[in-house]
Amino acid sequence: MLHIQVIEDDRANKSSEPFTTGVKGQTPPLVTTNFQVKDQGNASPRFIRCTAYNIPCTADMAKQSQVPLAAVIKPLAMLPPDETRPYIVDHGEAGPIRCNRCKAYMCPYMQFIEGGRRFQCGFCSCVTDVPPHYFQHLDHTGKRVDCCDRPELSLGSYEFVATVDYCKNNKLPQPPSFIFFIDVSYNAVKSGMVNIVCQELKTLLDYLPRENPEADSVVRVGFVTYNKVLHFYNVKSSLAQPQMMVVSDVSDMFLPLLDGFLVDVNDSRMVIESLLDQIPEMFADTRETETVFGPVIQAGLEALKAADCAGKLFLFHSSLPIAEAPGKLKNREDKKLVGTDKEKSLFQPQSGFYSNLSKECVAQGCCVDLFLFPNQYVDVATLGVVPVSTGGSVYKYTYFQAEMDRERFLNDLRRDVQKPMGFDAVMRVRTSTGIRATDFFGSFFMSNTTDVELAGLDCDKTVAVEFRHDDKLSEDTGALMQCAVLYTSCSGQRRLRVHNMAVNCCSQLADLYRNCETDTIINFFSKYAYRSLLNTPTKTVRDTLVNQCAQILACYRKNCASPSSAGQLILPECMKLLPVYLNCVLKSDVLQPGADVSVDDRAYLRQLLSSMDVSESHVFFYPRLLPLVKLDGGSLPMAVRNSEERLSKGGVYLLETGLYLFLWVGANAQQELLSHFTTSLVLCIFPSLYSSVL
Repeated sequence: MLHIQVIEDDRANKSSEPFTTGVKGQTPPLVTTNFQVKDQGNASPRFIRCTAYNIPCTADMAKQSQVPLAAVIKPLAMLPPDETRPYIVDHGEAGPIRCNRCKAYMCPYMQFIEGGRRFQCGFCSCVTDVPPHYFQHLDHTGKRVDCCDRPELSLGSYEFVATVDYCKNNKLPQPPSFIFFIDVSYNAVKSGMVNIVCQELKTLLDYLPRENPEADSVVRVGFVTYNKVLHFYNVKSSLAQPQMMVVSDVSDMFLPLLDGFLVDVNDSRMVIESLLDQIPEMFADTRETETVFGPVIQAGLEALKAADCAGKLFLFHSSLPIAEAPGKLKNREDKKLVGTDKEKSLFQPQSGFYSNLSKECVAQGCCVDLFLFPNQYVDVATLGVVPVSTGGSVYKYTYFQAEMDRERFLNDLRRDVQKPMGFDAVMRVRTSTGIRATDFFGSFFMSNTTDVELAGLDCDKTVAVEFRHDDKLSEDTGALMQCAVLYTSCSGQRRLRVHNMAVNCCSQLADLYRNCETDTIINFFSKYAYRSLLNTPTKTVRDTLVNQCAQILACYRKNCASPSSAGQLILPECMKLLPVYLNCVLKSDVLQPGADVSVDDRAYLRQLLSSMDVSESHVFFYPRLLPLVKLDGGSLPMAVRNSEERLSKGGVYLLETGLYLFLWVGANAQQELLSHFTTSLVLCIFPSLYSSVL
């Protein structure tokens, strides 16, 4: 019960009072604890979580401990209703104030000097003149008298309105567009997917993302159906009926129409609804089984280029694209490779076609979300390259059945269409002297060593960043990190979101081990391991994880713990659960697949984890097991340890992985309990659980 006890203790100690971020280097509550955050100069843990909040002063000390120095950043994270979203600061044509040398943005770590006429950068120590329009006098403590009135001087997270200098080609951006590509091959129609998508879109288009709930969305929409050819639709508002244009030469994709393809939903509502009613009827009797995939993305890319805007492509796809076309794939599923040195090839794309296409998509700000409905192998490792590289998502509904899977699919689709997101984003992480960002993990593209490029960045996506020493750090000054994300909002405004984090530095290993965050360490380890599968045999990846965990604990035992018998396991207080959590990673389907786990399933889960935040990876690796004995009062029962010993034959249990819900009914469960459970489940369990489902 150690796992449950650690979680409950944290809830008892840290849920009653708000977590204030003003104290440098304090470890936040666990992701399993409900708590309120008050921003007082450091970014909320909802935006940034670190593996350690007191980092070693030297590279040698970091190497000795083997504790990874990393941060998991969720730049556009949604905040609870009782917390204030980042303020938007507009400096007009002058734009944000920055350090002349390192280009860090104005933040609480800048020190104003010479009566407020200059400021010294907290990251590189360079002194920069304060522009006349930004000047303000200092008080007796050396702080600006308007410090508390300016978010960038008093808060850890805020946004700047970007000037035209921050825009592509020095042009203010157009509002983004959404394009829906519906597979109308035989399998897609027969499964019921085509009909469900068309019916749902009629109502879902009223809920396109917008910043002002009272205003209409400015996102434009377009529609394409496809099998081994593509059908474009003109839905111009002046038309009585939609018009179809077929492109059969998929080897050289082009856009057959400009005017009437991307439209305003309100202007063209009648034509769009007519189209969505007609699509299932048009293809109801199709016998076409072959599909293309590469030309579909190319078509969306060309449409966004022609409209000179960023946007998102929603692909609803059912089968391996074997039709003759660019990006054609072959069935390469080979279970005999599992467990061999060649297993890594199963996670690699078949060719460089989709990697090159990803690069083009990112340059245009073209994000791709892929909804898969496979009945057999579809090569997720290859089909997922563009979504993963553009900041998009992959959803998978194997053996899709309309009656059983409809609600799960629609829940995902509704959230995917509605959730807040930015487009054409670039993220850079700056650090104070002594450490630097060296590696990045997530769903993005990088054309250089510093800029993380995301065609789309939604409120669920995270980027994990690893840091390394390049000089000695000081205990007196600590270490600073600033994450800046330049993006286009769903209303078409160019913005900069800035998150700042200050941590302590230590010369004693005991201080490091006292201020670690196990859930974040596991999130980082799993992402590192899953990415390593592309180039390293699975057994080597597993062994590396075990060895690093052993070294972390051995270093603690040798340097920090009291002498004890050789056979006794000694764990740091904040790492009590590291061995059990790491064991969960080792037993995951990606690293230790069962006989019934397909190659596609493993590739899908590997891609899925790449952008998970810490709370999602926590429940993914160590699911919540809830005994459903009494559900009165609308609150969830206390979770129990994930062990067969905890399952009673007379009980009913719900297991939540963040991706699926499993109901376990004991062989001797009483009828009264089942009846009580049935009526209470909808009222109590599902609203609580689905708020945390991925």
